[in-house]
Formats: sequence, C-alpha cells, structure tokens
Amino acid sequence: MMPCTVLIVDDEAPLRRVLERSLSHHGVRVIGAGSAETAYDLLASETPDAILLDIHLPTMSGLALYLAIVHRWPRLDGRIAIMTGDADADEVRTWLERHSCAVIRKPFNLQEVLDWIALTLRAGEERKRGGAEA
Repeated sequence: MMPCTVLIVDDEAPLRRVLERSLSHHGVRVIGAGSAETAYDLLASETPDAILLDIHLPTMSGLALYLAIVHRWPRLDGRIAIMTGDADADEVRTWLERHSCAVIRKPFNLQEVLDWIALTLRAGEERKRGGAEA
C-alpha cells in the first residue's frame, strides 16, 4: 500500500489504538480523534487521505460531522467511510440513501479497512490524473 494518512474518529480509545497499530504495520500514518470537535480541529492543520468515522460520538453524531467535513473540505468527499454497527437502523439507512458514503460495518476485520483505504487512494489518484488532463 502506498504511504498515506488516515484520520480515525472514534470515541472508543481501544479501537483507535488497535486500528492505529494494525494500519501502521501496513505503512499507514494514523491520526486519532476521540471526538467530533477534536477531529474538526485536526482537519484545520492535517490533510488526511481518508477518514474512518464512527457514527456514535459523544457530542455530535458522526453523520453530522461527515456533513460538516465535506462542506468545509469538499476534497474529502468520497474519502470518508462511516464505521457503524447500526447500518440497518432506520435513520442511518435513510441518511446513507441520501449520501454516497462508504460504510464499514462493525465488527469488521482489518482487511476490510485496508481494502477500502486502497480503493479510496486509487480513486483519488484517478481523480488527480483526470483533473490534470482536463
């Protein structure tokens, strides 16, 4: 996998640590945030290649944070995956029908996350090439 930076936004510190250790072994630089506010502040100074975003955060839902992120940083649209165990809940399903966003269902395995990151990086490279040719 090519070098990249991934922001993990999840209030479960043990999950962030496991993902950070596992992804680091694959050459991924990981930035972690335990809250929506911390993630938003980090994005003012960091430019991740991809974001893994939990739906259930302490003060703001991950879905609301997703909308705030793509509004302020449109280039991150298509580079965010929602992590949830509630993908079949009515409000989540309705939201996902309206927003084209990747979903990584909890519990997940590391390979699912690595595959999504690789796909996201490839799509980003293709967008860059397409934009350079236009």
